[in-house]
Amino acid sequence: MKITAIIPTYNRADFLPQSIASILKQTRGVDEIIIVDDGSNDTTQEVLQHFKTIKIIQTQNNGVSHARNIGIKAAQHEWITFLDSDDIWLDKKIEMQCSFHQMHPDILFSHTNEQWLRDGKKVKYSKNLTKPEGWCFLENMSRCKIAASSVMMHKSIFEHVGYFDEEMRVCEDYDLWLRVALFYEIGLIKEACIIKNSGHEQLSNTIFAIDRYHIKTLLKLLDSSYHDAIKQQICNKCEILIKGALKHHNQEIYETYSKMIRDIQS
Repeated sequence: MKITAIIPTYNRADFLPQSIASILKQTRGVDEIIIVDDGSNDTTQEVLQHFKTIKIIQTQNNGVSHARNIGIKAAQHEWITFLDSDDIWLDKKIEMQCSFHQMHPDILFSHTNEQWLRDGKKVKYSKNLTKPEGWCFLENMSRCKIAASSVMMHKSIFEHVGYFDEEMRVCEDYDLWLRVALFYEIGLIKEACIIKNSGHEQLSNTIFAIDRYHIKTLLKLLDSSYHDAIKQQICNKCEILIKGALKHHNQEIYETYSKMIRDIQS
């Protein structure tokens, strides 16, 4: 197996060295590292000068989806892995996923469990984020349960289901994983193989009514064989948005998603 690791980054100079180091410390190394700097204006470029063997691509702050897609298209190898620049791989992450795919050659997508840190302290794992495996489209509809930093996938999948949706500011991973789960069995390494850091500024924490983006994804998939379940999930998420709109006196949200429920159910 030949593997490319892709790190999209934007103003993460304080985190980036430890993320890169976690790739270089793997017990089974990757064959290529690509860092896509999405227009950082901090000291990211100074940090990257210390890593001479890594391929660095500069873009102009077009978002994480664009950065990942640039990395995928530039990748030299058939297996793609991702690492967000504020996350860390544990030492045996790649070794364990390679072993899994060698034992299950028909499975072209895998992910792992994760460990969460907030301000350097371990955070208890939410039961709502129990990791899915197998043919698990339905289990993935409620929220994003697959961490991008844990994923290893065959490059041919992108040719089939498409790339990250560059029009989505957030939930771009939820969007892609659902498209993958429509057609592919999902493998799971049950050990925690990555550390996710929280407690610092993250885009997803600044977005109002994030279920709007979940609904946008689900609407794109209505023509699939899961039509009825998707309709129900859209209605569930609309009801959450309506409840929030009533609480915060947001007439636009209330009217938009009340109408959507009527249209979906008609």
